[in-house]
Amino acid sequence: MLGSGRIRAAGRFGQVTAVNPMDSASVLAAFGALGVLAVVFAESGLLVVGFFLPGDTLLFPAGVLCAGSAQQPPRLALWQVLLCAAVGAVAGGQVGYLIGRHGGRALLARTSSRRVTDAAERAERLLARYGYGKALVIGRFVPLLRTVLHPVAGVLGVPARTFTLWQSVGGVLWSQTLVLAGYTLGASVPHIDDYLLPLVALVVLVSLLPLLPELRRSRRERREHRERPGQDESAG
Repeated sequence: MLGSGRIRAAGRFGQVTAVNPMDSASVLAAFGALGVLAVVFAESGLLVVGFFLPGDTLLFPAGVLCAGSAQQPPRLALWQVLLCAAVGAVAGGQVGYLIGRHGGRALLARTSSRRVTDAAERAERLLARYGYGKALVIGRFVPLLRTVLHPVAGVLGVPARTFTLWQSVGGVLWSQTLVLAGYTLGASVPHIDDYLLPLVALVVLVSLLPLLPELRRSRRERREHRERPGQDESAG
């Protein structure tokens, strides 16, 4: 998890002896902006691997570390983090799409992870319900879903030009919004490190909001499916 002590350690890059790729503070401490690029790239389309990497919980703290104060200079360069986040998001999305176009269906069929298959089904429903453009933008802001959304788009044969345009829009909006949100708070709130853990939890909670209508619809459909046999029996 992302404790305030770990974030403060991220400013002292030489003190980290081991890197945990699932720990945002560890990644930022060891690799800085390049760590942002690598993790966001993987989380944006490498299917099973991306499920275990931080996305929202990396970009937001990275933005905080770009903000300086009277007591401490910035620990990361804002322009580098913004650039690396955007490149990682867009490039990762394109690679995920290519994976989907060339063997993605077989890869999804072989996976034994229930989380992956459930997220793939949600991604397919999202594309069908909202259309390619809107779904690719919305899906970027939803954890887990964004990792499988791009390969699923490739499996379903979303036109390459349409996919590239809208996944790029979604990737840039998502990555820059989170980094700049962290930077703004880091620049305006003293000792923001002390509040990072609840703030990151809030970011994750907000990012799940786009899924609520889909979850309600799925619950309603399951309830109707359970009730239907009884209705059919009484009709017969």
